[in-house]
Amino acid sequence: MSLLQNPMHPGEVLKELYLTPLEMSAIALAKRLGVPRTRIERLVKCETRMTPDTALRLSKAFATTPAYWMNMQVNHDLVAVKATTDVSGIEPLVAA
Repeated sequence: MSLLQNPMHPGEVLKELYLTPLEMSAIALAKRLGVPRTRIERLVKCETRMTPDTALRLSKAFATTPAYWMNMQVNHDLVAVKATTDVSGIEPLVAA
């Protein structure tokens, strides 16, 4: 499985593909989702991670799936950790 080179943070996707076209602020979205404004503000600034709770709420608001949002976060995290984690010393295990 190959990972994307530079996957977007889910907050960046939220801002660019959803909030900006709707001309909606993070505060307005937070109110509609019933979450603290800081949760969405920090998310769109890429200062925090997507949570399953937020993914569920966004999927309802934008007719997507929670997996759509969580997969973005996982891809973003994997690329980041791959750049900083040395796994060269780990030998593959083989079942007998």
